[in-house]
Amino acid sequence: MGNIFNRPVVGVVMCRYRLNGHLTQTLQEKYLNAVIAAGGLPIALPHALAEPKLLEELLPQLDGILLPGSPSNVQPHLYGENGDEPDADPGRDQLSLALIRHSLDRRIPLFAICRGMQEMVVATQGALHRRLYELPELLEHREDHDLPLEQQYAPAHEVIVQEGGLLSQLIPDCNRFWVNSLHGQGAKTLGSSVRIEAHAADGLVEAISLRDQPFALGVQWHPEWNSEEYALSRLLFEGFISACRNYQKEKRP
Repeated sequence: MGNIFNRPVVGVVMCRYRLNGHLTQTLQEKYLNAVIAAGGLPIALPHALAEPKLLEELLPQLDGILLPGSPSNVQPHLYGENGDEPDADPGRDQLSLALIRHSLDRRIPLFAICRGMQEMVVATQGALHRRLYELPELLEHREDHDLPLEQQYAPAHEVIVQEGGLLSQLIPDCNRFWVNSLHGQGAKTLGSSVRIEAHAADGLVEAISLRDQPFALGVQWHPEWNSEEYALSRLLFEGFISACRNYQKEKRP
């Protein structure tokens, strides 16, 4: 067995809400377990780390960044729209967008899931559909909260992979597969640095990458759910951790 502290360190952004009146930041275990199963060492990143001096001290310690999903949505003013989101998490917006910018500058591997992919879209001058369910041409992409979790996270629709991209490298010889779907927002427009990696049958973008980066992948579904049981999910996390391991080796003196 290797030393756990030799594993690449993956910073995972936390989410904030009120618990019994107290502001609380949490991480769902499924994200932590998926990173560990793939060979990484996850550490929780609280929102206070968005302070520039702290962020500069933190970044050299990270070999990868994971932006997980969340019940909250990105604040609309960050992509040029008016109004508010009732379930906004401004601290997460601030930290995630700063981490994306720094990860691109330093070429730190980045893996973004659901809200995380939407943060990637916004950070690269894109915009979001705020209510997919109001667009009649699209499938229903939200989960049914009345169902057990196992059914909420069951495969819901197919995605079609674009040839020649990062996703096709991670899952070779598989250009169509089924994914779960638990989101009410999605990519509306994309910045020039963004490459579409996959889309749903209704045309909605389901995965993106950032050009000229060793590993910067966003997916709209949730591969962290029982990741060890699904080969495609394992391949995504193993590919991410492999990129983190390469980054870890490169930065050593």
